[in-house]
Amino acid sequence: MRIAYSGIEGAFANIVARRIFPGQELVPFADFHAAYEAAQSGGCDYAVLPIENSYAGEVGQVMDLLFHGELFVNDVHTMNIVQNLLGVKGASLQSIKKVISHPQALEQSADFLQSHDFKTEEAVNTARAAKQVAELNDVSAAAVASAETAELYDLEIIAREINGKSDNSTRFAVLSKNEGSLTSSEKTTFILMFSVKNEAGALVKVLNKLWEFGYNMSVIHSRPLKGLAWSYYFYIEAEGEYGTPAFHQMISEIKYRCDKLKLLGRF
Repeated sequence: MRIAYSGIEGAFANIVARRIFPGQELVPFADFHAAYEAAQSGGCDYAVLPIENSYAGEVGQVMDLLFHGELFVNDVHTMNIVQNLLGVKGASLQSIKKVISHPQALEQSADFLQSHDFKTEEAVNTARAAKQVAELNDVSAAAVASAETAELYDLEIIAREINGKSDNSTRFAVLSKNEGSLTSSEKTTFILMFSVKNEAGALVKVLNKLWEFGYNMSVIHSRPLKGLAWSYYFYIEAEGEYGTPAFHQMISEIKYRCDKLKLLGRF
């Protein structure tokens, strides 16, 4: 199988994709959109993309792809994220002036970086930042990335676990064109994405339907709809019996309140 991910070897998506699909071909792409399109077009069998970080929140670009695209979520894997400060040989906390990384990695490590008064520069992902630092070969530049990335690009770990939060983790969705291709019948957490009609109480009525049919909502996010000022769509994860007549009745009654409703998959 061919597995799409965003980044290069050593990126967190690469690491988690290798764990989910050991021995399969991992195909790197420059950004989330390109990796998503590879699975949507059939060039790859699956795409592995981050959907949420416990510290920085949902990954907005991926959420937008999920809402507007055609792929289904077949599984969700949680990876504990440990960020480290990486530099070339000879670098130290005293020599470093600039730190490069993905915006979320910089945000996760903000307290540490600010305490040392480092300037920051954004990169497409953490592994690319580490590669850039290796190529610069400058003791004044460092990257925020994983320990695995340090080994790949022959960098030194200047400071470990700088993200500061012991519960820092990222959830990665496994996406494909076919619903349920990796999902067993025991999986009962499902994902809904929807925009509601412009009428009083529409969102509350949707959420109440989950309660009326005995489902437990565990996650909810909202995102702005592109091209419609002050309009939003919603992402919900809920737990309960899947695929039963009552489930389909609930979906039917929710759909009545929505402009757009997607049953994105389950895990």
